[in-house]
Amino acid sequence: MTSTKLKPVDVVVVGVGVAGSIICKELATTGLRVVGLERGRMVDPNKDFVMPYAHDEFRNDNRSDLIQNLSRETVTFRNAMNETALPMRDIGSFRLGECVGGAGVLWGGLTWRFLPWDFETHSRTVERYGKQHMPADCSNQDWGLTYEELEPYYDQFEHIYGVSGKAGNLEGQLQPGGNPFEGPRSREYPNPPPPTTYAGHLFGKAAQSLGYSPFSTPTSGNTQLYKNPYKQVLGQCMRGGFCSSYSCAKGAKGSPLTAVVPSLKEHPNFELRPLSNVIKINLDSDGKRATGVNYIDANGQEFEQPADLVILTSYAFNNTRLLLLSGIGKPYDPISNSGVVGKNYSYQAVGSVKLFFEDKVFNGFMGGGGLCTAIDDFNGDNFDHSGLGFIGGGYLVVNSRGAAPIHSHPVPSGTPGWGSEWKKKVAHYYDRSFSISSHGGCQSYRTNYLDLDPTYKDANGLPLIRMTFDWRQPDHKMSAHITKKAAEIAQAMGPSKMSQHPVTGQYNITPYQVNHNTGGAIMGADPSASVVNKYLQTWDVPNVFVIGASAFPQNSANAPTGTVGALACWTADIIKEVYLKRPQSLM
Repeated sequence: MTSTKLKPVDVVVVGVGVAGSIICKELATTGLRVVGLERGRMVDPNKDFVMPYAHDEFRNDNRSDLIQNLSRETVTFRNAMNETALPMRDIGSFRLGECVGGAGVLWGGLTWRFLPWDFETHSRTVERYGKQHMPADCSNQDWGLTYEELEPYYDQFEHIYGVSGKAGNLEGQLQPGGNPFEGPRSREYPNPPPPTTYAGHLFGKAAQSLGYSPFSTPTSGNTQLYKNPYKQVLGQCMRGGFCSSYSCAKGAKGSPLTAVVPSLKEHPNFELRPLSNVIKINLDSDGKRATGVNYIDANGQEFEQPADLVILTSYAFNNTRLLLLSGIGKPYDPISNSGVVGKNYSYQAVGSVKLFFEDKVFNGFMGGGGLCTAIDDFNGDNFDHSGLGFIGGGYLVVNSRGAAPIHSHPVPSGTPGWGSEWKKKVAHYYDRSFSISSHGGCQSYRTNYLDLDPTYKDANGLPLIRMTFDWRQPDHKMSAHITKKAAEIAQAMGPSKMSQHPVTGQYNITPYQVNHNTGGAIMGADPSASVVNKYLQTWDVPNVFVIGASAFPQNSANAPTGTVGALACWTADIIKEVYLKRPQSLM
């Protein structure tokens, strides 16, 4: 296909989601000519997300209105290298957003920071327990970036999105009501935490009786009207549910479309091009400098966009795939344990304990995506792992998100899967049940990785990204451990029935689990073991930066969006203050 060459620009940003919108905004303020390329369509919150469409479960959840069209591009999957990977044809374990704003439009709103331990997992584990405690074939590594370095940028992102919460650690001083295990914060959240729900109150009271420290999780569902640093006004959350997989009808959920894009579009030196699918990063003759990108528009026409600086800010899968398609960095080979691009794909291990009551009623129709009560006592290295057979852990949480009626059918174990008895139990327990989620992190292993599929291609004839991933014994042990702790808390609440569901068996890509895929273009201090340096700049091509959860060397238990946003703020600052003055390798 012949491409049409366009006029050069200073910066081209690939993917206008959580990271991309911030990068575009911050660089556009310098006067640079910035083009944002987004393969999804443009949506208008004032038209597309008004009632009753905003709460249309069939449209948003069943038909996946703003999700990637898997008939045109998908992911192939296998549990092990000796298996043949097959394409994911239905929305399963995760949902890939495809619109301006990306998955950041559809996220639930949980805005965690990672623990300081998450950034130095390898060195801190070895220091505390010795090298023998690291699981076999575990490929964990430190980020090359510390929590202390990233803290100001966490703060910046939280104020852009208007995050609501209660600090647990202000400059080293523990604060009542907050998370005592979090890293030190420089100031309070921009908005106060939401009120505790009845289910959250019961969980918090039971957890406290066992000596744990419950707190309200930070959420981008704003608890009051809020004007952010970009002068965008976010609404107040009315706790109407329909958050995860939906946009907010009240404009109260911090997202690219509410917090950044309206301000970004005011810059005359910025151009947003939706329905523009980038297929390659172009390199000069010696492969050491990017000259721009090629993309295909909605009409199937191919364009070349020259640029001095190329920044990838799409989802972890696509960041990795574009690097592989463009020949940037050496592809990872798990057999020889060499190469870097595709290395350390990771996920999160989510279990649950389901509680059923006869004497307590919960309002299943009300809630919010980040309306949660949690404990962090079993997250990261917040407890002694000696003799447990795993590292890391997870948080335990009761999420009062609102029970969407098509998908929410809570029934006790042993209930028939259909028929009159099933209907009776659904009607009875719909508002008499809730779950405690055991939300575990996931370590990286040598044989969990991403590469290009040798067989299956997308609608443009390009290889699909292939995922090779499975749970390991330490994942099972970790999930069983923290799910057992959740069950002890559940028992203290006195349910009539309860059931435990830790992670077991092989990873199954079919049922929805969590949208937190990470790795593939990991960061680090060693160019032989990472794709990007601590500033998210590729080691091999200095004018290409790669920002997103693709940079995580292993995955925290905590939701990644806050860290992705903080990394975008961090890299934008480095580009403005350092790189633009001397456009070369920063390390």
